[in-house]
Amino acid sequence: MSNRLPEKERQMRKQPVSDRRAFLLNAARAVGLAAMGGLVWSAYVDEVKASELLLRPPGALNEEAFLRTCIKCGMCVEACPYDTLMLAKPGDQKPLGTPYFIPRDIPCYMCTDIPCVPVCPTGALDVESVSSDDKLDINSADMGLAVIDHESCIAFWGIQCDACYRACPLLDVAITVEYEKNARTGKHAFLKPVVHADACTGCGLCEHACVTEKAAIFVLPREVAMGRAGTHYIRGWDQNDEQRLEGASSRTTTTEISKKSAVDSLNDTGDLY
Repeated sequence: MSNRLPEKERQMRKQPVSDRRAFLLNAARAVGLAAMGGLVWSAYVDEVKASELLLRPPGALNEEAFLRTCIKCGMCVEACPYDTLMLAKPGDQKPLGTPYFIPRDIPCYMCTDIPCVPVCPTGALDVESVSSDDKLDINSADMGLAVIDHESCIAFWGIQCDACYRACPLLDVAITVEYEKNARTGKHAFLKPVVHADACTGCGLCEHACVTEKAAIFVLPREVAMGRAGTHYIRGWDQNDEQRLEGASSRTTTTEISKKSAVDSLNDTGDLY
């Protein structure tokens, strides 16, 4: 059987594409590429926003350095004995292939040998950051910081609950309970949980244990959870904090009122008489 095309079809294929048809084809391609580009950009923006709130394994570098260093091999996920760590999949709206965990589902159980960190081949999970005196120390991990929503925490309502306090692996260190008289009843006490930022590792065991439908205590990346005083304020009693003044400069702004002494300014009655 001959594979040759019919003469009429061969002639049609040889005919040049008209300018109008070429224009329509190019326009359609441009629209398709623009739509695809929009979808890709939208997905990228979603991933970047989600990345700011992700909780990484113990020892993770700061987010920018982590994304640059992690090769998405999944070895840390394989090493985790509690299935805490997951790799971001397509559709998760998270940086694809990177490890993270959701403490409300499965928290970090603070393994003393921290198996997920030493297996990292690139240093995206830094052994030294979870070591103390040249020994692995999970208590020095900084995965995030627990934050309490006082409005939804039933302990702040006056209902006795210490679930997060009891679940904390650093009992009476990372979370303590503050006793306060309940003026509403006059005879009961509030047992309010207090998170101490200098000790909290962000393991999420407290969030996992919280009894409310939506956890009233939850872990956020530390830079998201904590405020920042800025360079204008220094703790004068803290020598380390005072080091921030080195090399600092000042600028004095002069106004009409500042031309007078403080006493004269206070005694100036202006138009009162």
